[in-house]
Amino acid sequence: MASSQEEVTLLGVIGSPFACRVKIALKLKGVEYKYVEENLVNKSELLHKSNPVHKKVPVFIHNEKPIVFGAAQKAAFTADEKEREKNVEEEHEALQFLENEIKDKKFFGGEEVGLVDIAAVYLAFWIPMFQEIAGLELFTSEKFPKLYKWSQQILNHPVAKRMSAP
Repeated sequence: MASSQEEVTLLGVIGSPFACRVKIALKLKGVEYKYVEENLVNKSELLHKSNPVHKKVPVFIHNEKPIVFGAAQKAAFTADEKEREKNVEEEHEALQFLENEIKDKKFFGGEEVGLVDIAAVYLAFWIPMFQEIAGLELFTSEKFPKLYKWSQQILNHPVAKRMSAP
């Protein structure tokens, strides 16, 4: 637990899987923090000061020292049909790797949520929405039964449930 002299702040936006990862990790570790919801159209002075180059969230601030998170994510969905098929195939390969790793465990590390679960939480939160928007089937209970079961368990974890609510 952070002491009274330690100040922890998280800048994020609702629905951000990256901010959600940080929130889950802080909750699991019992770290008290202040959450600041950013307006990405009208970015705050704190965001400009904390991430002056990219001005993106999430930003974790510990004792006034910002730690900026970034993820170079390749778009899974594109207008080019060949590129789209290639991206879907690559996503299936990545999901198959995770399917093989989860085995018959509740979470990747066993019975408790761990770092890999936190890093992969976007699967449970975002892929169903992307599938619906793009009209694709990337992640289904038929194609990836173990990973799908994991996604339901992580979504139903008390900390993750609190993080997904607006």
